[in-house]
Amino acid sequence: MLLVFVSSADTARAEHEGKTQILLLGDSTTEGSIPRKIKPDGPHLERVLELLLAAEGDLPACHAINSGVSGEYIRRLIDSGRYARDVEKLPGLDWIFVRYGLNDRSRIKNFDEQFEVDFHELIALLRKDHPEAKIVLMTVIPFANPEVSEQINEHVRNVAEKEQLPLFDIYPRYAAELEKGYNVLNYRRYSLSRVPEKFHPLVKPFVSGDSVLVMSNELDAILGHLPGWTGDRHPNLAGYNVIADETAKWLAPRMRKKE
Repeated sequence: MLLVFVSSADTARAEHEGKTQILLLGDSTTEGSIPRKIKPDGPHLERVLELLLAAEGDLPACHAINSGVSGEYIRRLIDSGRYARDVEKLPGLDWIFVRYGLNDRSRIKNFDEQFEVDFHELIALLRKDHPEAKIVLMTVIPFANPEVSEQINEHVRNVAEKEQLPLFDIYPRYAAELEKGYNVLNYRRYSLSRVPEKFHPLVKPFVSGDSVLVMSNELDAILGHLPGWTGDRHPNLAGYNVIADETAKWLAPRMRKKE
């Protein structure tokens, strides 16, 4: 959620081999655990990013490491020991893309005050442990309502300005893609117990544990009337491809300039 996929359960290890090392650090909207469960072979975010950068034809080979974890927020990343375990000792990082805020807003007290404090702490750690890496702060994708997204992204912009770090604003592109269809970029995750029993044979191939997991809209014509059927706003593979594509478009010219 590639040359080698590093899951959140494993200790991440950057691979040198002369490649540009790109770390993707964030929450479930970086990790992509459900798309990986539905379609294990992907390609997933980090691999698509590698392929798009390779398709430019004039850039060095790249290795992208996905270090997203579902439910994570900055305070948990640091206090749980995951930063020390999975991020601190990664060798040879060239670029670090950081995207947090969705869980921070729901999990920490006094979000408007504490989020920026936590973000500055994380940046200080990244600068200490990876002094040669270029740190890039990302806005969150459309997930909650626009007002909540703007609240989070305003804090991200503030931190980027104070730290004099580049801001990669992924929000507008993702929002523009959603204009083509509000539910085209999210998977369907629905409790099996809420699906009428007469449809259980139909959804059987999509059942995982207690949930029905569908990558896109293939069952919408039949089950789309169920309350909350499209309520999970996490990206499907199409959503992650938007993120990968916009990331490649942002990164490629900067790699050429060696910024």
